[in-house]
Amino acid sequence: MLDHVGFQCADLERSAAFYDAVLAPLGGRRLLDFKVAIGYGTDHADFWIGEFNEGEGFRESHIAFAAADRAAVDAFFRAAVEAGAEVLHEPRLHPEYHEHYYGAFVRDPDGNNVEAVCHRPE
Repeated sequence: MLDHVGFQCADLERSAAFYDAVLAPLGGRRLLDFKVAIGYGTDHADFWIGEFNEGEGFRESHIAFAAADRAAVDAFFRAAVEAGAEVLHEPRLHPEYHEHYYGAFVRDPDGNNVEAVCHRPE
């Protein structure tokens, strides 16, 4: 089980604006803000972004946020594009994963691969 996940961000304010926008259609919101780290979630902070403060270089991370339905995936995608995200894969079925896998993939301001996915048939 996953308790939480976090990314270090080159520009925390820019990343916070991005995640404020793209998580809203999925029911997520900013729950905690410690100025150097911000926690998002629905009822508890399970996704965190923070200042870049350790390590060297860049290694792409991937996170998939659960969407209640395909419309939420589409809304996530629109919000991401409006927030300036690079499009990796527009919303569509990905039968290579399974027959109902409907997802959209974008890059966040730090280059991470961020996805919204719905596993429901419709």
